[in-house]
Amino acid sequence: MSKLHFTTKSANAATVQHNWYVVDGTNQTVGRLASKIAAVLRGKNKAYYTPHVDCGDNVIIINAEKVLLTGNKFHDKVYMNFTGYPGGQKQEAAEDLIKRRPEVLMERAVKGMLPKNKLGRKMVKKLFVYAGATHPHAAQQPKELKF
Repeated sequence: MSKLHFTTKSANAATVQHNWYVVDGTNQTVGRLASKIAAVLRGKNKAYYTPHVDCGDNVIIINAEKVLLTGNKFHDKVYMNFTGYPGGQKQEAAEDLIKRRPEVLMERAVKGMLPKNKLGRKMVKKLFVYAGATHPHAAQQPKELKF
């Protein structure tokens, strides 16, 4: 009897194919949408996912200004930023942030769900967030991703 040897194939930079997806943020909850997008950026939706390789796809989020926060988070949630200088701690409510820079809300949510290392910083660069319904990535022919 011959022995069967099964080997696990690991992905590498040469074998990974990065696709482009577009996601509509209209009436989507921020956290639920961000966790699904983070999984796509990591590549967990692919059969050949390898933790130490960037297997993820490029994701474009449109209509970021129309995302939802549940409960009282729209008024109560506070985003903090520290410049590094004395007295440089700034805070802003979610309702003010979404009026001023609606893209930042989704960018911060997704970035917080990615690994905090070199690979995570590489993955977050593949996220493109736009407040309106248009984006400049038509040449990449992104496919629509529904959640």
